[in-house]
Amino acid sequence: MRGPLSGIYEIKDGIKSKRVSSYDRNGGNGDWIVIQPGETAQLALIPGAGIIKHIWITLMAADPFIRRNAVIRMYWDQEEHPSVEAPLGDFFGQGWGEEYNFTSLPLAAAPAQGKALNCYFPMPFGNGASITLENQSEQLIERFYYYVDYEEHAAVPDTMGRFHAFWNKELTESHPEEGETEWGIVGPQGSNRTDERNYLFADIAGKGHFVGVNYYVDNPGPMWYGEGDDMWLIDDEAWPGSLHGTGTEDFFNTSWCPNELYSHPYFGIAKIPASKLGWMGRTHCYRFFLEDPIYFERSLRASIEHGHDNALTLDICSVAYWYQMDPHKVFPIMRSKALRGNMPEIGPVDVHRWRHEWRNARGAGKTLWGNET
Repeated sequence: MRGPLSGIYEIKDGIKSKRVSSYDRNGGNGDWIVIQPGETAQLALIPGAGIIKHIWITLMAADPFIRRNAVIRMYWDQEEHPSVEAPLGDFFGQGWGEEYNFTSLPLAAAPAQGKALNCYFPMPFGNGASITLENQSEQLIERFYYYVDYEEHAAVPDTMGRFHAFWNKELTESHPEEGETEWGIVGPQGSNRTDERNYLFADIAGKGHFVGVNYYVDNPGPMWYGEGDDMWLIDDEAWPGSLHGTGTEDFFNTSWCPNELYSHPYFGIAKIPASKLGWMGRTHCYRFFLEDPIYFERSLRASIEHGHDNALTLDICSVAYWYQMDPHKVFPIMRSKALRGNMPEIGPVDVHRWRHEWRNARGAGKTLWGNET
């Protein structure tokens, strides 16, 4: 087994270390580019063969939602369609257009306050690489700083898969018959013997291996959001598939409905709700399969339930990461900027209104406490 430092001592032939960056071409200190509203900036256009080893980005913009309104794309080997397409913040490990620190082995949002975005996923290419950033905001990106550090090779082996990343978002629907009856609190729950209503991480065609996911869930209620099982259907197999999980926290290598920050190089919880009412609010979980990739020969459908039997209404976004041999399946058209927005945050006033309606439904008794059934 080769760890992160394995082979660091090996002296190699024929490799040149190179960088594309936003440095001031005139030798001054204006080491940034400006990206106009609606503009797609070419960050890197690299000929030949090589491996991108590190990307670093920071930016300054008046738009407070620029991390969701700016879209990063990556293309390998002269392909027409991107192999990576995601909002900037979501790709690097920040959800909801927010800024916060995030620590993992392949991705990080570093100080100050998560403003420095880093990626260490290696990205091979055999016939050119292109990285772009589209500013879909109505406001200027005043300063955009970046490094793209890469190795130049004479050629790369045919066995090197190409890096891919897919962003998805869905406002999930509660169970059509049972409603939001998680843990059977408001009624019995049925069994789920399909992945059809699951939240989709990725639907991949080709040969490769899945290496990670950032999972951003906004929960409008105080109930635990994570009874959903992860499901992996490999090479067009039928449900329940080769890998079938036991709960969302289990899939993210945690346990017993956690609601605390935790950072491991391979997994963790990077953000928890500001609300103190159960699990209501925004949670960011992540898991990277760096020691245990999920391999597929022809296809992979990766998904997770939103609550047991898909009972809960949740606002979920995710970025899935994998390597595969190209050509790849073309991604669905990304949601427009207007449809990439966040759901309103639920707060104490909303909860008090719920209580008001509940009291009225029980005759508006003057000493109703809240736990009466």
